Amino acid sequence: MLDLAIIGGGPAGLSAGLYATRGGLKNVIMFDKGMPGGQITSSSELENYPGVAQVQNGMDFMTPWIEQSQRFGLKHEMALVERVIKNDDKTFSVILEGNKEVKAKTVIVCTGAVPKKVGCKGEDEFFGRGVSTCATCDGFFYKNKEVVVVGGGDTALEEALYLANICSKVYLVHRRDAFRAAPVTVEKVKKNQKIELVLNGVVDEIKGDKSGVTDVIVKFNDGKTRDIKVPGIFTFVGLNVNNDVLKQTDGSYLCDISKNNEVIVDLKMKTSIEGLFAAGDIRIDAPRQVVCAASDGAIAGLGAISYIEMLH
Repeated sequence: MLDLAIIGGGPAGLSAGLYATRGGLKNVIMFDKGMPGGQITSSSELENYPGVAQVQNGMDFMTPWIEQSQRFGLKHEMALVERVIKNDDKTFSVILEGNKEVKAKTVIVCTGAVPKKVGCKGEDEFFGRGVSTCATCDGFFYKNKEVVVVGGGDTALEEALYLANICSKVYLVHRRDAFRAAPVTVEKVKKNQKIELVLNGVVDEIKGDKSGVTDVIVKFNDGKTRDIKVPGIFTFVGLNVNNDVLKQTDGSYLCDISKNNEVIVDLKMKTSIEGLFAAGDIRIDAPRQVVCAASDGAIAGLGAISYIEMLH
């Protein structure tokens, strides 16, 4: 039986494995269907991780994490986890593809979340070259330039306000004429002179060249179009939380889940199920920053040690 099963090999999972094994847990496996590193490995530039002054791409940044996390005994198994079950004897069963079962005393779920796509032409082609889903990560690259923000919820409006502090102008594109965001946030956006509302329209196409994005074509409900010439577009149309491993055979979830499908945890990354932790972008109120995911993982890893000590 494993001391700890970690599901997901991004910054949260690797950090959890590092702290758990360095803290004394001997039998720890991190399950990930691909190579460790997570979504950040596809990032072209990373410059805001504390203590790492050199700007690096995501792959170069994450490579040392993998070696370091395995130094104290963490093992990586390239396998797809289908489900986590809590057994009557308080252990967990991790069900892998092919109906293989692995038992563990405690589990940390770090499967993350994936930003939803706008679904327009050019979105995939220019992702990472002008198309972004993270203003905190990439906003600085557009200092004193104009950008487009897409979305009508709290995240979209908050990120538009954040970008307005950096960029010369922000075009906020929303498919309706009313926003889903909190009224106080909507009021701030409307009063900000750097933000222009582009309402009742959707992004129809993102155009660019070898250097990246050059134009965002907005199509309005009346059929008219507008060409907004910008080098960057930030999309905030929601997240698909990767919580499938927590779904039980009857359709319920193993632990408490928020209305946005995120795992509800406390400050120690504990879920509503004793011995089950969640860390990184899968949890409620996740800031979606590498440094925060790493912190979550460290907290969860230390929590797993404390839980196992309590069992004894």
